[in-house]
Amino acid sequence: MILKPLWLKLMEENKADSKYRGLIIALSILIPLAVAALFNVSIPGYDFTFLPPIYATINGITAVLLVIAVLAIKNGNRKLHQTLMKTCMGLSAAFLVMYILYHITTPSTTFGGSGFIKGFYLSILVTHIVLSVAVIPLVLFSFVRALSEKFDRHKKLAKITFPIWLYVAVTGVMIYIMISPYYNH
Repeated sequence: MILKPLWLKLMEENKADSKYRGLIIALSILIPLAVAALFNVSIPGYDFTFLPPIYATINGITAVLLVIAVLAIKNGNRKLHQTLMKTCMGLSAAFLVMYILYHITTPSTTFGGSGFIKGFYLSILVTHIVLSVAVIPLVLFSFVRALSEKFDRHKKLAKITFPIWLYVAVTGVMIYIMISPYYNH
């Protein structure tokens, strides 16, 4: 299984990692559990139906900035890379807050397509959800390794983190585009 060796690699002893390991593991478990639990919460009386295009745009911006950040580091521009990566983390946090606000105040939208397109939508949705959970510890461990200037370990993990984070950001936009005709406004 691919995730087991990856998880074991993340758990390797390192002073910088061990300092934040507990927090990263806690966040990696608590964030998906909280999001899942909040799907059962309904707070009527608030209208956040305007949020999906905003957080889809945030996903799109994140995807573009991730690519630019990788190009920046490949061209030796560490400062730009750092700024862009911190921006991507902030955008992802903003996405999460808006996503939660929308889903605790608005009934879930069902995809209305059928046949091949529904299967395609569901395959993107499932992989998006699974990888959005998996990317949390990857991003956080990558970030900690960069902050602690363990650049060799950061680079190894970032090579795994980047394509997963990019996939999650891009498929977030695709999911929005595919389901947006079915929103009840």
